[in-house]
Amino acid sequence: MADKKRFTSSRKLDHLRICAEKAVESGDTGFGDVRLVHNALPECDMRSIDLSTRFLGHTLSSPLFISAMTGGHPGTKETNARLARIAERFGLGMGVGSQRAALENPKLADTFSVVRDEAPHAFLVANLGAVQLRDHGTEWAREAVEMIGADAIAIHLNFLQEAIQPEGDHNATGCLAAITELCAETKTPVIVKETGCGISREVARQCWGAGARAIDIGGWGGTSWAAVESVRAGESRNAQDRPLKSLGEDFADWGIPMVVSLAEVVGTGSPVIASGGIRTGIDLAKSLALGADLCGMALPLLKPALESDEALADRIGTIHRELVGSMFLCGTSRIADLRAARLYITGKTRQMLKGAKTA
Repeated sequence: MADKKRFTSSRKLDHLRICAEKAVESGDTGFGDVRLVHNALPECDMRSIDLSTRFLGHTLSSPLFISAMTGGHPGTKETNARLARIAERFGLGMGVGSQRAALENPKLADTFSVVRDEAPHAFLVANLGAVQLRDHGTEWAREAVEMIGADAIAIHLNFLQEAIQPEGDHNATGCLAAITELCAETKTPVIVKETGCGISREVARQCWGAGARAIDIGGWGGTSWAAVESVRAGESRNAQDRPLKSLGEDFADWGIPMVVSLAEVVGTGSPVIASGGIRTGIDLAKSLALGADLCGMALPLLKPALESDEALADRIGTIHRELVGSMFLCGTSRIADLRAARLYITGKTRQMLKGAKTA
C-alpha cells in the first residue's frame, strides 16, 4: 500500500511537469467556426462593463474559473498556493486537482488545504475521480470537501486516461450509481466533470438525472491526457509500459470538440462550465454566448503559476481585457447580456451539430 501511495503522488508531479514542458495539446475546439456578431453601435461604456456572475448561489467577480491542475505531491504545494492567492485577489472560482493522493496519504493533505488558507473567501471545488468514488464511497467525497473547505465537489470522468495509463482502472461499471448516491446523500453541490474528451447530450442527461448540480464539459481541443500518458509511457523504464506510448498517440484525436460538446450539453440543462482548449478572453466570450455559465482554464495559467504571482496576475488581467473588449464590441455590458449575443457557427462545427442524431 505504501508503494501505491508513493506512486499516486509521484504521478501527480509527472503530470505537472509534462504539462508545463511538453506539447500536450491536441485537436480543434471549434472556436474558429464561431464568430460573434459585431455591433457597430455598441451604445455602452467599456469602462463600466461588469464581469460579475452567479454560479451555484455564489457571486464571482468573473466567469473565468481556474480549473483543476495539481496537488498531491509536496512539490505542488506552492503552485496551488499561488493559484489560490490569485483566485482570492481576483474573486475567481478555483478547482483543485484530484485529491486521491491525499486521501490515500493524509500527510499530503496540506498540498490541497493550502488553497483555503490562501483563499478564505473564494469559491473552491474539491475533486475526486468517479472510480475512487465508486470504490471508496461517499466518505471519501466528504473527506475531500472537508480537506479544502470546498463549496462544491467535482467528480471527474477520465476514462480515456484510465484506458492508456499502465496503472489505469479499466472497469467503469457502477460509476453512475455512485454519483447518484453521492448526489442524494450530500448537501454539497456535485459537479460532473470530463477531463478532455467532452460530454455528449446523452451523458449530460444521465448526469442531470443522477442529481448533478452542474456539468463541466471538459471538451476535446485542449490538454490531451492521452498525449500526457503517451509521454509518461515513453519515459518509463518499464519495457511493458512503452507500447502504451503509441496507444496514447492513437487516441490523441478521440473526443467531442469543445464547442460541439458545449452546444449539446447546454441544450439539456444548466449550469454548465465550458472547458477544454479555452485560451483567450475572446474564447470566453464565445463560450458564454454559446450558453456557458463559467469558463475553465488550466494549461494557459500553469506556466505563469509556476513562475510568480505577478506573472499569473498579468495573464489573468490580459484574459479579462480580452473579454471586456469582446463584450464592448458585442454591445453588452453584463455577462447575462453576452449570453444572449448573436453569433454565427460555420464549418465542421456546424456540420457536426446538424449531423448529430437526436437521442
